[in-house]
Amino acid sequence: MYIIFKHVWFHSTFKINYMRMNNYYDMLMEDIRFRDGLKACMNCGVCTAICPAAEFYEYDPRKIVDLVQKGDDEEIEKLLKSETIWYCGECMSCKTRCPRGNTPALVIMALRTLSQKLGFFTESEKGRQQFAIKRTVGENIFKYGYCVATYAVSPEMHREQGPIWKYILENTHDVYERLGGKVDELGAGPLRKISEDAKEELKKIFDVTGGTELFNTIEEHSRRKASEMGLQFSDEGLDNEYFVDVYTTNSGKHTI
Repeated sequence: MYIIFKHVWFHSTFKINYMRMNNYYDMLMEDIRFRDGLKACMNCGVCTAICPAAEFYEYDPRKIVDLVQKGDDEEIEKLLKSETIWYCGECMSCKTRCPRGNTPALVIMALRTLSQKLGFFTESEKGRQQFAIKRTVGENIFKYGYCVATYAVSPEMHREQGPIWKYILENTHDVYERLGGKVDELGAGPLRKISEDAKEELKKIFDVTGGTELFNTIEEHSRRKASEMGLQFSDEGLDNEYFVDVYTTNSGKHTI
């Protein structure tokens, strides 16, 4: 679910002129992660053998690399619209074992970014979850200065945390201060308050690197998809039908 931020930091290297590009492979080649991750694959399958995601999902990095190497636009578009590219956990195990120095995980990053930019991510259940990540983890960066602020994790939305989580939130200062935390306080320490000027600098970084543009693109495509699905969509917050659908839907068809 947190992989979106890896795309944000690399976004400045991904300047696509849509009018001049002829096909998806050319677009992918504009991404330095794609060029670095796909060098001399001989389709040996070592990446799939070591891949944790391949053990649980219908996911085969060897097949993905083989497919994109062929440069078939129709097949690449299917991949960009599929669930498949969202199964990778970006653990980079494939990089450590490839005898040719390829990194399928970087190829996946490039595919995900292109899927987001073209709006194809809305065509898959896992892809649509990028909207939920943007509205939660993404916006937490600007609101709190953290990707995940523990005091912003709702017990109702994360019941897997168990009943203790509600107690912790109701007694946040007492609990975390005993552990050395500095909740909502400026200065050094875990969970410290991030100053407004630091958060403003974060926003500028996103603006310059293209992260803000990518976030806006995710919003635009998600709004269009919500309309197609007949679901209510609001310009901010989590209290809307499309967010709830994206956040809760699980077809149960993803694991092997």
